[in-house]
Amino acid sequence: MPLPDIDKIISAIQSVIRPKNEGPVALHEPCFNGNEWKYIKACLDSTWVSYVGKYVDRFEEMIADYTGVRKVVVVVNGTAALQIALKVVGVKAGDEVLIPALTFVATANAVAHCGAIPHFVDSEEKTLGIAPLKLKEYLKEIARPDTSGCKNKKTGNRIKAIIPMHTFGHPVDLDPLLEISREYKLEMIEDAAESLGSFYKGKHTGNWGKLSILSFNGNKTITTGGGGAIITNDEVLGKLAKHLTTTAKIPHRWEYRHDHIGYNYRLPNINAALGCAQMEQLPGFLAKKRALAARYKQAFAGVAGVRFFREPPHAKSNYWLNALLLDEASLARRNQLLEKTNDAGIMTRPAWVLLNKLAMFQDCPCMDLSGAEDLEARLINIPSSAVLGE
Repeated sequence: MPLPDIDKIISAIQSVIRPKNEGPVALHEPCFNGNEWKYIKACLDSTWVSYVGKYVDRFEEMIADYTGVRKVVVVVNGTAALQIALKVVGVKAGDEVLIPALTFVATANAVAHCGAIPHFVDSEEKTLGIAPLKLKEYLKEIARPDTSGCKNKKTGNRIKAIIPMHTFGHPVDLDPLLEISREYKLEMIEDAAESLGSFYKGKHTGNWGKLSILSFNGNKTITTGGGGAIITNDEVLGKLAKHLTTTAKIPHRWEYRHDHIGYNYRLPNINAALGCAQMEQLPGFLAKKRALAARYKQAFAGVAGVRFFREPPHAKSNYWLNALLLDEASLARRNQLLEKTNDAGIMTRPAWVLLNKLAMFQDCPCMDLSGAEDLEARLINIPSSAVLGE
């Protein structure tokens, strides 16, 4: 197996992103070429800058229209969205929630915020997401579904939910995971934080989970500065999510009365104004990002020891973060490439450190993670801003 030629990898990246750009090239940066200033000024002029305002409602409607879901609740960030989604489906303290070890820490943090326990599962190279067949074999060994749900035979805890995450915007294989959820009586919540604009078998991600979440952080395909959303086709659960994120206040002309322990998580109107302008440009962003991915694919076609990761056969990806996979699983070689690309003014980064290795999660249950460990040692993200696809 040939070792990757680091100089050729750098040249391949530079052939795609230069000479248009001078100075360091960011991994992913936002683009503000639409009505952002206009809408934000209108929001300021109206003085409606908090979570009540026309842009909040409009932003939710735009997301619902684009993704095809029935209900959208915009909130302050994706972690808050996931925490509330878990609470709404009934995850309680002491429950276990199946999540990939190869994901951003926010996925596990949201589980922990509920007092629940992350239970780490393996990923596959085909999608970079949860490996369904391997997970099914694992659950046959350790899980016992019954009338009350699903019990972990080793820990005695209830396994309540599963969170597939669409890594770098590439849709995980959802149908077999949905079958596993039904067989083992698990609630499925899609972590679609990175996959706005990605489609699984012709339908937008977020339509398979009982609830799903999006993120609009500054580095996402569209941004509201900070922000996220809960999306669902269950209008009852969507209504409850909105109520809980609005301090669980009972509507009244002047009285402050609350019926649950609520959360002040609603997205402010001024952020939603930015989101509306970004949503108007989403088709253009996606076209540019796919054009950038196509150029990367061509540039790396003849580079030995590495390959450009392409969307799975069942999917149309937003290519949020483009990724390279080294042929050889070598942390030393990966780190050498990261050092040289960053020294050359090209921001690159590895995949996340597997969550089971972090101090706060190292005692959590986990299955064999050999697939995730292999990907951790081989993955490198390369510059992916939409503007690079122009």
